[in-house]
Amino acid sequence: MSDTKQKKPQKLKARLARGFPDRSPGDIRATDAMMGKIRQVYERFGFEPVETPFVEYTDALGKFLPDQDRPNEGVFSFQDDDEQWLSLRYDLTAPLARHVAENFNDIQLPYRTYRSGWVFRNEKPGPGRFRQFMQFDADIVGAPSVSADAEMCMMMADTMEALGIPRGDYVIRVNNRKVLDGVMEAIGLGGAENAGKRLTVLRAMDKFDKFGVEGVRLLLGEGRKDESGDVTPGANLSADSIEIVLAVLRIEPQLKSAVADTGERMDLIARENYRAKIAFSALENVFSHVSGNNSGALELRQIWDLACAAGYNDGRIRIDPSVVRGLEYYTGPVFEAELLFDVTNEKGQKVQFGSVGGGGRYDGLVSRFMGQPVPATGFSIGVSRLMTALKNLGKISGEAASGPILVTIMDRDRVGDYARMAQELRTALNPLDAEGQPTGPAIPVELFQGNPKDFPKQLRYADRRGSPIAIIQGGNEKEAGQVIVKDLIEGKRIAETITDNAEWREAKAGEHLVDEADLVVTVQRILAEQATDAWDV
Repeated sequence: MSDTKQKKPQKLKARLARGFPDRSPGDIRATDAMMGKIRQVYERFGFEPVETPFVEYTDALGKFLPDQDRPNEGVFSFQDDDEQWLSLRYDLTAPLARHVAENFNDIQLPYRTYRSGWVFRNEKPGPGRFRQFMQFDADIVGAPSVSADAEMCMMMADTMEALGIPRGDYVIRVNNRKVLDGVMEAIGLGGAENAGKRLTVLRAMDKFDKFGVEGVRLLLGEGRKDESGDVTPGANLSADSIEIVLAVLRIEPQLKSAVADTGERMDLIARENYRAKIAFSALENVFSHVSGNNSGALELRQIWDLACAAGYNDGRIRIDPSVVRGLEYYTGPVFEAELLFDVTNEKGQKVQFGSVGGGGRYDGLVSRFMGQPVPATGFSIGVSRLMTALKNLGKISGEAASGPILVTIMDRDRVGDYARMAQELRTALNPLDAEGQPTGPAIPVELFQGNPKDFPKQLRYADRRGSPIAIIQGGNEKEAGQVIVKDLIEGKRIAETITDNAEWREAKAGEHLVDEADLVVTVQRILAEQATDAWDV
């Protein structure tokens, strides 16, 4: 006998990779329902779908997200067999730029397109922060006027309302990167040689809503240490430069205070116009003390005038100089869809829900491939985050309308009979039109595929699946040419009123013994009655 015992092979441990979520049927249903409503709004504005792959050449994506020398910094990258670097896309905009450039001669400009899909970030995961998440984008390529940016903001507002978010519970906040570029020039960070430091400053400003003035001050200075002890390096600006940057960020709190002071003296539109007027005055004041370029403020005025003309100056669209957007490729107007209602965070604190999407103008992204100017603007919705918001508001549910009608198996030798019944029900309950398309929502019918020996287990399975009806046919019913149609919802209701087991068995709660030929009409009648009862409730 061998001295060394043969080791049993170790069982593989089932592990979900950090930052990569599984999705439940409810999540998928809720996402599909939400995205269907978004898609309707996009198409109402004349946008058409396109799809790009998950993987792109790393140089096509650019270094706009990580802004580092290593191609796998911030993105998931690998080398192909020809030693070229490939990366999983980190957003949907950079791949669109490649698609437009590659198909430029076949595309009709202005090119209005929407697309949805998974994007990937090689970043530290945390609560509510994933490495894989879904975005839903819309873009206009080949439209140089800020009227395209204004239309994007209007479409964002319409999208929020199509999803049932009440007016007053959301706002589309608008700024212009040219305003921020003017500030960068004023503190000596203009020019390509300062691109890295400029991006550090912009990303610090983008944390204003999260960290407030003092948190941003640390990020603009020597750096900030978070609760876990991790240190985010700062931009190391001088004290005077920090104050110039903070002056822009302080405009929004000043606007809130000024508008609050108007009380009931103004109606909603007058108050929003007053707010915009103060915002433009504050920007003029900032640039009167520095030498930066103020062309961005003029474009913001144009966007505001267009919003007013279209009737969106009622709190749906606002000028907000604190909006930054963290990606480097933005070159003009930037905007953010923010939800204003409160939720409770993981620490039990009441906080405003915040941003669910945003975007802006990126006139240089397509041009990298073309050698000629190709203006573009667009916005992106964070699908998972927006779905969380809608669940908080009770506007969307991932619950199925009904579980499947379950065809049970009483006799294993007659599986073919039960399969025929299941298919007969599927066909009758899910009619198709002349083009073979469903005429209504799917009514699922399932043939039980577990061990049929334990019949009560089949009914417990039906209960867990939320089945409205179970189909039962034993040998006696088959011999008589009959079938039992069990109304599980009615049966459960009756069972709640019965305390004696013998009485419960005698009652045969919710059971209908019918001829096989009447199976379909009986199921249709019970489903209709259940729907009526649910509506009455």
